[in-house]
Amino acid sequence: MTRLSLTLTPVIIIGVAIILAILNLATPATSALHVSDFVVGLAGKYLCYALLALAVDLVWGFAGILTLGHAAFFALGGYCMGMYLTREIGARGVYANANLPDFMIFIGWKQLPWYWHGFAWFPFAMVMVLVVPAILAAVFGFLAFRSRVSGVYLSIITQALTYALLLAFFRNDMGFGGNNGMTDFKDIIGFPLNRSSTTTALMVISAIFTAGAFLFARWLVGSRYGQVLVAVRDAESRTRFLGYRPEYYKLVVWVLSAVIAGIGGALYVPQVGIINPGEFAPANSIEAVIWVAVGGRGTLSGAILGAVLVNFGKTILTGALPGAWLYALGGLFILVTLFLPKGIVGTFARRTGNDAALPTAHEKQGLAAIDGQTADLAEAGADIEDGEKTA
Repeated sequence: MTRLSLTLTPVIIIGVAIILAILNLATPATSALHVSDFVVGLAGKYLCYALLALAVDLVWGFAGILTLGHAAFFALGGYCMGMYLTREIGARGVYANANLPDFMIFIGWKQLPWYWHGFAWFPFAMVMVLVVPAILAAVFGFLAFRSRVSGVYLSIITQALTYALLLAFFRNDMGFGGNNGMTDFKDIIGFPLNRSSTTTALMVISAIFTAGAFLFARWLVGSRYGQVLVAVRDAESRTRFLGYRPEYYKLVVWVLSAVIAGIGGALYVPQVGIINPGEFAPANSIEAVIWVAVGGRGTLSGAILGAVLVNFGKTILTGALPGAWLYALGGLFILVTLFLPKGIVGTFARRTGNDAALPTAHEKQGLAAIDGQTADLAEAGADIEDGEKTA
């Protein structure tokens, strides 16, 4: 990642969002400069995907954990928001019941499940957006990393996790709407979702959260913790030998990335108007990995760029040739692997002579720190040996 991209990424994200908001709200629909609600909604959706890509880049690019199940955390955040939006409907549903959502009445439920209580309160729902993905990530990560599961085995387990959640949420008796999920949302904290102002506000808020998550991730990987994390990624045995606990370093970044993905899912739901078990599909997690690979693994800004570019291409291609998108996605991944192994941002940084991508830079810093400690241990050992000879 270049210094320029580190500085400009959050500025560009928020700047473009503000420009789109102005062109949507301050220009008449007949103007050539007017940006429609549809475009604003797409931009907001892309930014939510960027948050998911950023979460994947944290664990894949800096911890070496190839996750194929991060869509699970994205979907859980979305379901927490969907539960709040469903409770917000109140008596305006088809059955005019202020206590039970329409889908529960339809399948014969008589009372609200205990885990739905509190979601009528917006602050509680937002806390759950953070807590629910974090708890799942903490439990899963603790068991996996403590058992030293890694590599392709860990990737397969993460994919199994999201697939198991997919099957579970498909069941009507789970109380989350089954196959149909939750939809027909009316408003969010009193603001109608069908208004241009609300759509634009959600897009700008998504931009702010994306920029904030980027700055947080940048600070995290630039700290001593980030250096040790990359050292764990590249030389876990050496790091463990020096007294570090790699499983805890992995667990922390795993939980933090799950929270970021959950925030992305929570922002995604009010902008698309629906949440269903399809969001748990393993294919969604695999797509997120492709976004990161295209933009540049371990570059942070590349993850955001890859998410926006690939999804923009998906929007264009699925409109023109719907059946060709999966082939195009597979071909894109192969081309990037063969010709742009460092992704767009990483390749650009190397060719322009700017700072190398963060994995390379931090690899040097992290391994240098480990080598320094190794040297200190060797020196201490030599001193002890000299003392024994003197004695």
